[in-house]
Amino acid sequence: METPQGSSVRSITSRLNSFVASSKVGKRFKLTQRNTTFTTELRAGTATFLTMAYILAVNASILADSGGPCGVSDCHNPSEACKFAPLDPGYAACLERIRKDLIVATVASALIGCLVMGIFANLPLALAPGMGTNAYFAYTVVALGLRAKLAKLVPKPVRISSSAGIGLFLAFIGLQNNQGIGLVGYSPSTLVTLAACPRPSRKALAPVDAAANGTFGFVDGRTVSSDIFCMNHRMESPTFWLGIVGFVIIAICLVKNIKGAMIYGIVFVTVISWFRNTSVTAFPNTDVGNSAYRYFKKVVDVHLIETTAGALNFKHMNKGYFWEALVTFLYVDILDTTGTLYSMAQFAGFTDENGNFEGQYFAFLSDAASIVAGSLLGTSPVTAFIESSTGIREGGRTGLTALTVAGYFFLAFFFTPLLASIPAWAVGPPLILVGVLMMKSVVDVEWDDMRQAIPAFVTMILMPLTYSIAYGLIGGIGTYIVLNIWDWAEGFLVNQTSNVNDKMPELV
Repeated sequence: METPQGSSVRSITSRLNSFVASSKVGKRFKLTQRNTTFTTELRAGTATFLTMAYILAVNASILADSGGPCGVSDCHNPSEACKFAPLDPGYAACLERIRKDLIVATVASALIGCLVMGIFANLPLALAPGMGTNAYFAYTVVALGLRAKLAKLVPKPVRISSSAGIGLFLAFIGLQNNQGIGLVGYSPSTLVTLAACPRPSRKALAPVDAAANGTFGFVDGRTVSSDIFCMNHRMESPTFWLGIVGFVIIAICLVKNIKGAMIYGIVFVTVISWFRNTSVTAFPNTDVGNSAYRYFKKVVDVHLIETTAGALNFKHMNKGYFWEALVTFLYVDILDTTGTLYSMAQFAGFTDENGNFEGQYFAFLSDAASIVAGSLLGTSPVTAFIESSTGIREGGRTGLTALTVAGYFFLAFFFTPLLASIPAWAVGPPLILVGVLMMKSVVDVEWDDMRQAIPAFVTMILMPLTYSIAYGLIGGIGTYIVLNIWDWAEGFLVNQTSNVNDKMPELV
């Protein structure tokens, strides 16, 4: 039986939704036409942001590992060795400044992308920096509209299955240590295996080369993995079991159709992980953990970009490797962003029979604008985030979802210490369950037709196993072409023969 307080809150919410729906804002964002409400959009935006907030820390950390503009001149004892472990204090301090710069750059570029996506495209899709593409040339291609044209050339089975492939990709991410619960780890014999072991039982890996005399040497001393190898004590990780609790909370809420399912699980696991001196703390008693905790305690931190903004360098444009990298980054960005945008649109039910959806031009434009902004600030190119699916699952159907995410990114300018402290095992459960939800697209694949089924399967399986949406699309499209090229060639010859026969009377 509903309490008077609950009834009062429901009444206030209902009146608020009715007011906004009938206002200029509601009509501008088509709340009624898309069968959604103002509070639903706010909730969806919150869910999306919470599942992608990890990018604030992850993106900055990965890019800072490159060294950025830091060099030997920043070291207290200048030499090439000062850039490698154990890091010179001066070089380490420079990297820390770079990391903070990149957090702000990540926030700014994501904010711009979400604003354009929400206001102009009116789609519930969030954007943030991705990895591995060139900003300027990606923007040029988007402005010419080539990505939208390219997407229309993607075969139907590949386009349909890409949504399920991205779902598997998300689930795979959520099962690992870096951005998930840690259930899946590395195996030297089978590549992946059961893990979920405590921190002390995990080890990092580096590539080695075996010499003829039986000795070993590092292939590249700078290439070291995260702690992906589980030595012992499998299934004994406390953070894994806390993540499982979050998984169960979200799963039960989904079964009961309770709104805000993703948020409840993320917030519960995150708050528990913020307590120190526990087996599940996000701030262990290590140098890294202590540094993270000091940053977390600041709560509010306004940081101005000092070194990465405007740090552009074109002196290597005359080198072959520059153009090789540019072309590679270009097609990866085209396929990756295009695949994500269209898969999210399909997941939300926006696409028509031809795969088009309302606002697609401005969707690409938002990606373009934020890519340019991000590149000028020093971060990696921006792309539509597959974590947008969490907000779509919460009912997000308009640009107000993207604007809500933009609002959170604006707050992130001030509360980055809190948001950067959301642990991986809090993000993993929603990613896995969104993967479940995105698998429904496989029912639309014509599995009895091998010309359709094989490219669809290749698309789906390659995305998680190559850790790339782009490679999945390339594999699916390539397989589709190989399986159909004979029929196309045969049809072409039949048409040519028919045309010749039709002209024979004229020749006589």
